[in-house]
Amino acid sequence: MRAFTLSYLLAIRLVTASSFYDNPEQDILYNQAVLDQGGGLDWANDKEELERRWGNDWAFTGISTFAHLKHVRCLTEPDERFDIAIIGAPFDTAVSYRPGARFGPRAIRAASARQLPFRAFNPRASFNPYTTPLKILDCGDITMSPFDNALALEQMTTAYTQLGSRLPSISPSSASSAGLSWPHPKLITLGGDHSIALAALRALNKIYSQPIAVVHFDAHLDTWHPEKYPSAWPTKTHQARFNHGSMFWMASEEGLILNGSSAHAGLRTRLAGLGDWEDDDRQGFLRISADDIDDIGTRGVIDRILERVGTERPVYLSLDIDVVDPGLCPGTGTPEAGGWTSREVIRILRGLEDLNVVGADVVEVAPAYDGPGEQTALTAAQVVYEMLTSIVSKAVKDMEAWREGKGEAQEKGTKDEL
Repeated sequence: MRAFTLSYLLAIRLVTASSFYDNPEQDILYNQAVLDQGGGLDWANDKEELERRWGNDWAFTGISTFAHLKHVRCLTEPDERFDIAIIGAPFDTAVSYRPGARFGPRAIRAASARQLPFRAFNPRASFNPYTTPLKILDCGDITMSPFDNALALEQMTTAYTQLGSRLPSISPSSASSAGLSWPHPKLITLGGDHSIALAALRALNKIYSQPIAVVHFDAHLDTWHPEKYPSAWPTKTHQARFNHGSMFWMASEEGLILNGSSAHAGLRTRLAGLGDWEDDDRQGFLRISADDIDDIGTRGVIDRILERVGTERPVYLSLDIDVVDPGLCPGTGTPEAGGWTSREVIRILRGLEDLNVVGADVVEVAPAYDGPGEQTALTAAQVVYEMLTSIVSKAVKDMEAWREGKGEAQEKGTKDEL
């Protein structure tokens, strides 16, 4: 009798529905009837169906992770494996002008919200970087002291070393059988001020047991000798050396940077004098100024970097958002007029996809100075997307080249046997 009553009420409900917005699935009687009559829709216990119905986000929904990636606090989950990780470094107490980049990771993640898994296909690479066999995670932020720079540097270096030393998600045997050299995960850092690069380079030196080439996009050299900053007071501690304008000088002094195989791109800052260039020369950087793009174009910039760095050496790709003109990206700590456009920077990055990138960062996004449209954070999020695409693209190319080579070798062997 009860089943008949429910069916009867349901029929009345369906007949009397007169609006497109009347949905019988929202009716308590409908749901009860489905369960009572064994409709096979036991959603409470059907995980696959629940995921299909409720597991996707729109750009404006969900917890803010980069590109809606799965979030894992990787530093507290030592068994978690991944191939590429997004990691935040909310540190900005080594700046020389405007602070605020500690909020950069949060702003970049929020600005990446439209990079949805189902709408992230990159036409220039012909694939979606988030749906390849490589496992990409948002590993959250590095917890570090906002009061003690020496401790913060130690915390960042330790975090990078622990994360970067893990085995990747793709097993070494699987990678080898696919023609892919991927001994360790690759980290892309959301800064934070630019001094975080020193911690990353210290970790990479430990992980790969060799100096790393640096491709550095920036308005500034960041190779300044720290003793040359004007002061009537003697510098008696090393703390003053650690700042966002001297971290590459420190890295060079420690033997972390491959001298003669690194490059700056987008330079346009004022100098203390020609001695700044002499210090930079000793650290082995090629200098490409912002003005050079007017003479050689984006293709010329790409060619100079590739000629200098090559495609085999391990590379740390570091991009200070102030390489972009402040008229387009005002949300940064040390803006310099006359910079490149975001389109030019992205075009150059796309041309560098054959670099052997083992780590990367996008730094100096300070959202307090950004415009109401959050254009600086949006540019930074797009830069990360391009970096990710290039890293994955190189892996795909390496695997395809290996398969083609293996096929040619097998074909040659067959002919030799004949």
